[in-house]
Amino acid sequence: MAAVTRLLEWIFFFYFFSHIPITLLVDLQAVLPSAWYPQQLLDLMRWYTATFKDHLMRNPPPWFMSFVYCEAIVQLPFFPVAAYAFLKGGCRWIRVPAIVYSSHVATTVLAILAHLLFGDFPKTKELDSPTQQERLTLVTIYAPYLVIPVLILVTMLFNPKYCKEEKRKRK
Repeated sequence: MAAVTRLLEWIFFFYFFSHIPITLLVDLQAVLPSAWYPQQLLDLMRWYTATFKDHLMRNPPPWFMSFVYCEAIVQLPFFPVAAYAFLKGGCRWIRVPAIVYSSHVATTVLAILAHLLFGDFPKTKELDSPTQQERLTLVTIYAPYLVIPVLILVTMLFNPKYCKEEKRKRK
């Protein structure tokens, strides 16, 4: 069990550590002025949204922008803290913040996945409507951001390493 827990902690570390540049360089393009980004990153985003027909990132609706603002304001400051805790391993103090984080993210990503599968994406000048296959491809791109937080939640709720109460010494 200890080896599995440590493997999960390494996966969680990589998830949080890698999420810092992903958020800053990719996700925040949906809400920040394009002048703040080098042309290469803007071109990469244009290529991605055109190739995968990701209407949410090309023309983000207000509800999606609210999720990205939450990512910037609430989640981004948490990423280095969580990366440190999972790199070190066995930090029980991360339990409650990780439960809050994973619950929040799983909820928002579930809404995004539902929209990708069942939402209306009318053809625009920039993008065609995605086919069902293209929608499923987008789901596979977004799905890890549901799967990993659910794994974090399950680990924090049920793994004995994180569930044990610490006995405090009386003075």
